[in-house]
Amino acid sequence: MSELEVEVTHCGYIAIVGRPNVGKSTLLNHILGQKLSITSRKPQTTRDQILGVKTEGHVQAIYVDTPGLHLGETKAINRIMNKAAAAALKDVDVVLFVIDADRWTEEDESVLQKVKHARCPVILVVNKVDQLDQKEDLLPRLANLSDRMSFAQIVPISALRNNNLDRLERLVESYIPEGTQFYPEDQITNRSSRFLAAEIVREKITRQLGQEVPYEVAVQIEEFVYEESAIHISALILVERNGQKRIIIGERGDKIKLIGKEARIDMENLFQHKVMLNLWIKIRSGWSDDERALASLGYQEE
Repeated sequence: MSELEVEVTHCGYIAIVGRPNVGKSTLLNHILGQKLSITSRKPQTTRDQILGVKTEGHVQAIYVDTPGLHLGETKAINRIMNKAAAAALKDVDVVLFVIDADRWTEEDESVLQKVKHARCPVILVVNKVDQLDQKEDLLPRLANLSDRMSFAQIVPISALRNNNLDRLERLVESYIPEGTQFYPEDQITNRSSRFLAAEIVREKITRQLGQEVPYEVAVQIEEFVYEESAIHISALILVERNGQKRIIIGERGDKIKLIGKEARIDMENLFQHKVMLNLWIKIRSGWSDDERALASLGYQEE
């Protein structure tokens, strides 16, 4: 390349939106080829916007994984989650609207009404096609979905099985404008190591306990110290009631030991370093509907 030649680069933001539990975080993790967003069968696992950065040559795609847009905003944390998801539709270059292949719900319709106002191409991503009982139902289903809005494209995928993601990424790339890349090519997120550690602990709680512990669980990292031999991490688990604390601890402490073990393994894989993890549980009644408490935990209304 001569001194007068300048490599043309592309950079753009892609919002991943949809109702809770349609596979948005799984989609992001598989696109990145690395676990970044926490996943669970429990809806509304994601509470914040999380940026996932994928740079391939001259193209940098910045994916915004969002909380699931849902009906009902009874608590402050629900309002904050909905605002975070809706805010992701502003100032992006592409929207990926993710739905389940086997059903269309009232919440899907609510998300549709929001994405109709997006000022950029909207790609409808029909996820979990591998779970359809009758594969021949897919084409009529896609035709029906195309009547709901003039989507830029409709792409059937299975995020979990990595099916058709290459095609989806090529489509996304075609909409990314020329521009300066914002992140170094080896950076995959804008989030701190402390944030990612807290999310990993929260994921293990939701995966281990399922419906036993509702949404009144938060994780706060109180210590994160790099040493040559290990990273020392202390995580505070906040719950609202004593019964929730007992459930997380489990009989003879078996549950919290398992949560800690699984979280430590994921952290070591992510940080590529030995991790010494300590978990503590504290009862803070009403934190999920207390805006000051939420602010102290990093949940801010825009």
